[in-house]
Amino acid sequence: MAAPTTIKILGRDSIVADFGIWKRHVADDLLTNCSSSTYILISDTTLTPLYVPSFQAAFENAASGLTPKPRLLTYAIPPGELSKSRQTKADIEDWMLSRQPPCGRDTVIIALGGGVIGDLIGYVAATYMRGVRFVQVPTTLLAMVDSSIGGKTAIDTPHGKNLIGAIWQPQKIYLDMEFLNTLPEREFINGMAEVIKTAAISSEEDFAALEKNADAILSAVKSENTPERPRFGGIQEILKLTILASARFKADVVSKDEREGGLRNLLNFGHSIGHAIEGILAPQILHGECVAIGMVKEAELARHLGLLKNVAVPRLVKCLANYGLPTSLKDSRIRRLSAGKHCSVDQLLAFMAVDKKNAGPKKKVVLLSAIGRTHEQQASVVSNEDIKIVLAPSIEVSPGVPKSLQVTCTPPGSKSISNRALVLAALGSGTCRIKNLLHSDDTEVMLNALERLGAATFSWEEEGEVLVVHGNGGALKASPEELYLGNAGTASRFLTTVATLANNGTVSSTVLTGNARMKQRPIGALVDSLRANGAGVEYLETNGCLPLKIDASGGFAGGEISLAAKISSQYVSSLLMCAPYAKEPVTLKLVGGKPISQQYIDMTTAMMRSFGIDVKRSTTEEHTYHIPQGKYMNPAEYIIESDASSATYPLAVAAITGTTCTIPNIGSKSLQGDARFAVDVLRPMGCEVSQSEYSTTVTGPKDGVLKPLPNVDMEPMTDAFLTASVLAAVATGSPNRTTRIFGIANQRVKECNRIRAMKDELAKFGVICREHDDGLEIDGIDRSTLLQPPHGVHCYDDHRVAMSFSVLALTAPKPTLILEKECVGKTWPGWWDTLAQLFKAKLEGVELKSSTKQKAEKPAASIFIIGMRGAGKTTSGLWAAKALKRPFIDLDVELESTIGKTIPEIIKERGWEGFREAELALLQKVIREKPTGYVFACGGGIVETQEGRDVLVQYHKANGNVLLLMRDIKEVMDFLKIDKTRPAYVEDMMGVWLRRKPWYQQCSNFQFYSQQSTQDEMGRALESFSRFLRVITGGG
Repeated sequence: MAAPTTIKILGRDSIVADFGIWKRHVADDLLTNCSSSTYILISDTTLTPLYVPSFQAAFENAASGLTPKPRLLTYAIPPGELSKSRQTKADIEDWMLSRQPPCGRDTVIIALGGGVIGDLIGYVAATYMRGVRFVQVPTTLLAMVDSSIGGKTAIDTPHGKNLIGAIWQPQKIYLDMEFLNTLPEREFINGMAEVIKTAAISSEEDFAALEKNADAILSAVKSENTPERPRFGGIQEILKLTILASARFKADVVSKDEREGGLRNLLNFGHSIGHAIEGILAPQILHGECVAIGMVKEAELARHLGLLKNVAVPRLVKCLANYGLPTSLKDSRIRRLSAGKHCSVDQLLAFMAVDKKNAGPKKKVVLLSAIGRTHEQQASVVSNEDIKIVLAPSIEVSPGVPKSLQVTCTPPGSKSISNRALVLAALGSGTCRIKNLLHSDDTEVMLNALERLGAATFSWEEEGEVLVVHGNGGALKASPEELYLGNAGTASRFLTTVATLANNGTVSSTVLTGNARMKQRPIGALVDSLRANGAGVEYLETNGCLPLKIDASGGFAGGEISLAAKISSQYVSSLLMCAPYAKEPVTLKLVGGKPISQQYIDMTTAMMRSFGIDVKRSTTEEHTYHIPQGKYMNPAEYIIESDASSATYPLAVAAITGTTCTIPNIGSKSLQGDARFAVDVLRPMGCEVSQSEYSTTVTGPKDGVLKPLPNVDMEPMTDAFLTASVLAAVATGSPNRTTRIFGIANQRVKECNRIRAMKDELAKFGVICREHDDGLEIDGIDRSTLLQPPHGVHCYDDHRVAMSFSVLALTAPKPTLILEKECVGKTWPGWWDTLAQLFKAKLEGVELKSSTKQKAEKPAASIFIIGMRGAGKTTSGLWAAKALKRPFIDLDVELESTIGKTIPEIIKERGWEGFREAELALLQKVIREKPTGYVFACGGGIVETQEGRDVLVQYHKANGNVLLLMRDIKEVMDFLKIDKTRPAYVEDMMGVWLRRKPWYQQCSNFQFYSQQSTQDEMGRALESFSRFLRVITGGG
């Protein structure tokens, strides 16, 4: 058998690494190279029975010929962080002194275990008789690549982790990767955070290898370990190279900077913020999980400071996610495991202040300049203000930009073109290098889904600037895992058709699902067309919406397909792009009148032509397309132009501030309808516009006065209406100050009801709007009279709402607080950084304190419906949502989605008390995050706890709406007797009602009695309920 690999550290070959060395190598090596009269093997009580006996046998065999024969002592401590204490250290030292004879200065201590064992036993060795030799034998991946290398030893105190210790180098570090075969999956993934960290700061090549090997490593981690087939048997060489690369870099850094003069601080990338998170969420959240989130936040910090390119952050996020690591505190696993515990910005900053890297009160953070490279060869001083901007959930934008500002701004790649290019290249044959791809939440969802369907493999070049797509020519396999799409509407529509092209793999169908809002967004017209053409598509919850179960059929039938295209042009594009892979040529007929957003359909057919499929638009039949069978042939390179919808924001900044902005790669030849915004909207509003074929420059009026637009049809550029709306709010340059925008009916079913959202949020600035079915009228006011929204702008988790109001904030008289700032990640993750760096806007990170949380204005305040199970809360909630044009969320469904289990399963696992805690945490969260513009249905037992009742009472006293829905109790009882889908009551149902009735009345400020109606009476019942809603929301 080949000799194990050795790595030098501090001039010695101290690190020894391979598979199986614990049994066949360590004892011999120790007796040869670390001779002693006494060896002590210390482990924890879990590992001792697994690994100590085999070592004792190997040691006995190796020592049998030695004279005098050395002794081997063993000691076991309880597992876990609590053992890393002063008391445990003292217990071990007392035990060593009490041996006969006592352990002397030639003793060699062997630390067998994870980081807790290594840190603790290393510190024992550092202080016992002023220092004895010790050996690290790490058994976890985290310890192999991190804590075992470098000589840091320590114990914890009540004031924090690792605050008392010493630098004491081990004589040997044995990395036996065979231990990893039995390491629990979560523990292995925990260790991968440190491996990814090392590559991120040291080697783009190693990072690319991690990206390439993610599937192989994660598949092995999830596989069963047996004596015949060890878990990592098939990828031993990959795993060994991965661990050695990480260990080798750390050894090199330690050799150059053993005592932490500065260079060694580089190893703390992700740890400044990660340790702060760990200080709050440990032990429920593991070290590596916290560091993973910390890496993302510290990379965002580097981007905010202008040190790191936009493409690097999503690349880091994708790599972490591919190894199953969390990348946000909002991750459902983090929320579940921590029981929704909140990490406030003040808490995080307080923990960050207690950091050994800091220079006095100055916080120091490791900042990336690229994947594989750091900004400095040490941690950098960063201000609290910059850290807060990254950590805070909200952002305050102060008015004003420099008057002489002339900027050139290149927005991220077009979301529409990026998503289409990913689908076409993945379905195509050959390799395509895609440049200027949008790196965002939406494209990340698309990439991950296409990978899981086996459509293509992806890799990065040129520091993440170029995505290399190796298309598999339409050879897809159904995904055994649900494809979670969040709120990515484009991905949901495109992938619905793409999934029908899959063949059977380990499963015969694919499930597409998303968040609560996605489960309300329509997809029925596309599903109807696919079903009519032979595709098997099943609704798993609500008809017309995700989640969908899509049968793997190797392509739909083809032939003539009819599609209603009045709601979304993405339905059309979805069918067009997949049509070449149908079982016969397709004739696609768009029915129901003129399709919405024709320019996006034209964009799709133009892009298909670039990939080798020529779609013919019928010259004899209106809105009809002929698509031949074939396969896309990938072009060697495809360059994506910047997102024209996103480009409207920097152009609008110029318009509203009287400055100049140039977009260098969007002009009159753009494929995107929104490229017309400057010419069709800004020029008529009084801006100077210069547009060539490939660039656009806008200069706002020097006097700052924009002209209102009496009528503007924005159907060709519907997403840009939000930008136009905030400009119209201060357009006063003609006697009639009203701007009327129409042609935007589809904007009601986007990330939120955008027409209603703009009306409600502009009202907070004192701007009067009138809502129409397909548009909005806005009465412009003098910008000096704009009000300051007292509790901030609610963004409805919609990127375009957030970015639009950031434009208006620059001209308001006072600073504007914009909530949910991270929602811009959908299309422009670095928008706030662009605003600060390029436009010199003054920003401040803000987290609202609980005592000053937003008090909703009653007309806009979210409605929470309470009442007995079976009273009709969900049905009434859907009615209310339709009548008020608001999103509806059933909190029982949302809880199941968040936790990933059904309510009966949650109760079985956690008990009723645990279920009530989770239910309460979700209620508090949605009140905090969605205080306006929503309709919620609560579970019937939300009033069962005092805490739940307090939350509801406090909400309605703070101007919120809590509606008690009542129904004849006998009908409710009859319904509950036949409803077997929910957990049974543990007591008499009538008794439950009598107990809850006064609580329901206490917790509500409105009540509605729902009478049982026949089908004929349903219309009158609905009208009665609608009138009631208009009264309680101030609508008349």
